[in-house]
Amino acid sequence: MTHNPLITNDAVVLGLLALILGTVFKTAHSSHPFWRKFYTYVPAVLLCYFIPSLLNTFGIADGHSSNVYYVASRYLLPACLVLLTISIDLKSIINLGPKALIMFLTGTLGIVIGGPIAILIMSALVPEAIGGHGPDAVWRGMTTVAGSWIGGSANQASMKEMFEVGGDIFSAMVTVDVIVANLWLAVLLFMAAKHKEIDAKTGADTSAIEELKVKVEEYQAQNSKTPQLNDYIRMIAIAFTITGFAHFCADFLGPYFGETFPWAKEFSLNSKFFWLVVIATTIGISLSFTRVREIEAYGASKVAQSFIYILIASIGLHMNILAIAETPIYFVIGAIWMLIHATLMLTVAKLIKAPLFYMAVGSQANVGGAASAPVVASAFHPSLAPVGVLLAVLGYGVGTYMAYLCGLLMQAASG
Repeated sequence: MTHNPLITNDAVVLGLLALILGTVFKTAHSSHPFWRKFYTYVPAVLLCYFIPSLLNTFGIADGHSSNVYYVASRYLLPACLVLLTISIDLKSIINLGPKALIMFLTGTLGIVIGGPIAILIMSALVPEAIGGHGPDAVWRGMTTVAGSWIGGSANQASMKEMFEVGGDIFSAMVTVDVIVANLWLAVLLFMAAKHKEIDAKTGADTSAIEELKVKVEEYQAQNSKTPQLNDYIRMIAIAFTITGFAHFCADFLGPYFGETFPWAKEFSLNSKFFWLVVIATTIGISLSFTRVREIEAYGASKVAQSFIYILIASIGLHMNILAIAETPIYFVIGAIWMLIHATLMLTVAKLIKAPLFYMAVGSQANVGGAASAPVVASAFHPSLAPVGVLLAVLGYGVGTYMAYLCGLLMQAASG
């Protein structure tokens, strides 16, 4: 990557990112046989990371000097967290049955404990590759993977700021995150194609799934509404008003904890960004119990996802695809981590005789978030896609808290 990028105007950089996103989505939804086959093997979200990374890798733009990521992470990220958490319907999630929630929480647990275990394993095998506590310490980079794998890109960005992750380790870990997660996605899609045989062998009761299909179809028919301009303005007003309030509180709370409590830095309580994300998420979850959550009927989560994809592209702009070739050991860490998650998921699913659908969607709601959980869900049946979104949104809600816990455990494991 050159030190003097070809493009330094952030408006042009943002325009390029918008063009990339538009092209990816246009081709991903194309009926052309080539594109249909192409996206069977290459997930669209991977391209949303990968193509912007080429701009950075080959010196066309410099993600580190650009302010596009800063704007996306400070304004769009908390706004999308608000819209996503407002749409949480805890009653519907509970109605999925205990096995669905058990599998989702098992997936979260697998990631929380998998990270520290992977560090301990690699510390025993290659201690020199794991040590350090500076900005580019391995454990710091892994916190961003934890955020991504429990919640999504929004939570990933949250961890990057909370734990002050260095640019080099972040670039490498974003690549590990995307490639390892998408390899696991490919495995889940393969298993989904054979779910009837697998469920028959494990003796899982799938009757609840059939009832769920009917309920989801009925809910969609009764509640889906066509959004008008005033509905979009209402969504934007709610999202950015809360974002502004969260900024206002964070500007006070961060310095207050930093100056008043010496131990606050150990828990990132002196970070304005920590308070920004936590306040936005907490208010969003609180509003999900009120009539404000009705904005989901007009597509609040879709607006939030559009913000997320801008964030994804801006994160990709930080990625140097050549970085992973220099440090293949990070791939090994990521693979061990995912193996722990997958092993725990499959073991618990077998013990409680959970349908493969719950295991696959519960896992992807953690690892892939709202971008790919619906893909896995719809691989079982198109009407089940919203169930993937529902569990993924729950992941956004708990992602920041659980990834933060995982980060503290990995810090302790790294000595």
